[in-house]
Amino acid sequence: MIHETALVHPTAEVADGVEIGPYSIIGERVKIGKGTWIGPHVIIDKWTVVGAGCQIYQYASLGAPPQHLRYGGEETPVIIGNNNIIREYVTIHRGTPFGNGKTVLGNDNFIMAYAHVAHDCILGNRIIMASYAVLGGHVEIGDYAIIGGIVAIHQFVRIGAYAFIGGATALTRDIPPYITASGMKVKFYGINVLNLKRHKVPEKAIQGLRKAYRVLFRSALTMEEAVKKVQDDPVYTIPEVKYMVEFITASKRGITRR
Repeated sequence: MIHETALVHPTAEVADGVEIGPYSIIGERVKIGKGTWIGPHVIIDKWTVVGAGCQIYQYASLGAPPQHLRYGGEETPVIIGNNNIIREYVTIHRGTPFGNGKTVLGNDNFIMAYAHVAHDCILGNRIIMASYAVLGGHVEIGDYAIIGGIVAIHQFVRIGAYAFIGGATALTRDIPPYITASGMKVKFYGINVLNLKRHKVPEKAIQGLRKAYRVLFRSALTMEEAVKKVQDDPVYTIPEVKYMVEFITASKRGITRR
């Protein structure tokens, strides 16, 4: 299933059922899992690992060296899980030895055309990144998050699970899980209830998150005071609320709060 014009390095490991389209280039010590489809003109650079059942469309570039002046050619892979859809012109760069040492994309993600994932990013599972969304280095995105089109996320920013980032948004601080946020001057629009219900999160958890949200982001309390108030409330026993609070207290870049 490898087209005669494709170039596959002798050290690459290609599993059964893989299809590689015309003029694609598979680099040194690349590993490609069972049943993955690779379209024409795709470049998968050395040390990249691609899981099973992925779809990688034309002109995608995976595993290229990071755009970092200190990178010196060290072995720092891109690791891509199973059943990911990676559309046209997507770029995912390998990690750095002074970062995570790798760039990671989990399972069942949908990365739309022209999106960029920079070095040392860690993405979870079932994430949607719309076209032209760009991640700086070391960004972390939790499971089920949705990143809208033309979104720019500063390096080291974290996006919590189930968060929704609207189109044309610029982020320089962390966005807690379950939050809907949007705008060049970022504003919060409440809990991402639609995404939570779509994934069968219990109603008790949704109501608990709404209550915690009002304290954390709609009260006149400082963030420290608001966190303490939520921790002292019975609502803190709900796992989703506890995760949100722990995400906030672990923030290094600071939390967006508008």
